[in-house]
Amino acid sequence: PSTARAVVRNTAENLAYTTLELGGKSPVVVFADADLDSAANAVVAGIFAASGQSCVAGSRLLVERSIKGEFLDRLKHKAEAIKIGDPQDPATEMGPLATPRQREWIEKIVAESLAKGGTLVTGGKRPDEHPRGFYYAPTIINAEDTGLPCVREELFGPVLSVLTFDTEAEALALANDTPFGLASGVFTTNLAKAHRMARDIHAGVVWVNTYRAVSPLVPFGGYGQSGLGREGGLDAIRDYTRSKSVWIRISDEPIPDPFVMR
Repeated sequence: PSTARAVVRNTAENLAYTTLELGGKSPVVVFADADLDSAANAVVAGIFAASGQSCVAGSRLLVERSIKGEFLDRLKHKAEAIKIGDPQDPATEMGPLATPRQREWIEKIVAESLAKGGTLVTGGKRPDEHPRGFYYAPTIINAEDTGLPCVREELFGPVLSVLTFDTEAEALALANDTPFGLASGVFTTNLAKAHRMARDIHAGVVWVNTYRAVSPLVPFGGYGQSGLGREGGLDAIRDYTRSKSVWIRISDEPIPDPFVMR
C-alpha cells in the first residue's frame, strides 16, 4: 500500500488515472458442513503454492470451532509432507523466498506473533535440510487474537494464521476484519450460506468450494488497500478506455431564437 500511495501522489499533477493491483490478507472460511478433504487441499494450495508469494494467498484460515482440531491435523500433515527444494528439481513442491530481506520480515512477524500469544502448529523456521538459499518452512500459527501481527500483516510467504468462529455472522465479521479486500474462499455444502457469504464478503474475488481459479474473461481486482480497477474481462477494457459524448442535430430546421416566445 505504501508504494501504491506514492504512485498515486505522483499522478496528482497531471491527474493520471491509475489501476493498482496490490496484495491482500485473504480469508478462507471453512464451515463444518464442508468437504474437509477438498477444503484442506485448497487451503494448502492457497497459502503454500509459490511459497506463499502470491497476491491472492489464502493467509487467514477461518474454521468452524467444531471441526478445528480435525481440520488442523489434516493441514499439519499436508504441510509437513511438502517437499522443499530447488525450483529446478521436478520433485520440488515448494521453493525459496525471493530475497533474504523477505525471509527476515517473515521471521520477525512470526516471532512477534508467537511472543504475543500465537501458538505454532508447524514450521516457523528455516528448514534444516536447506542451510543455503532463502527457504522457509510451511508454517501454521493458531492465532485466536485477531490483533496478532501474523493476522494483520501481509507476509507474502508460506505462513497461515488460523482463527475460529462459531456462527456464520462471526465468520463474516472475521473475514471482513482487514483493510485489504482482494480474494476470499468459502467452503460449505449449503448453497444458501455460500451465496450469503459471497454477497457480503468485502473482496473482489470470492471462490466457493475452490481456490485460485482464474480466467482472462473474468474481472480480477480488489477493494480497499488491495487496489483500484480491474484486470480481465470487459471491466479491464473500461479501465483503459474513456467514453465520449457526441451530439448531432439532424433537423434541417434552423435553431429557434431562444428569446422569442412562440
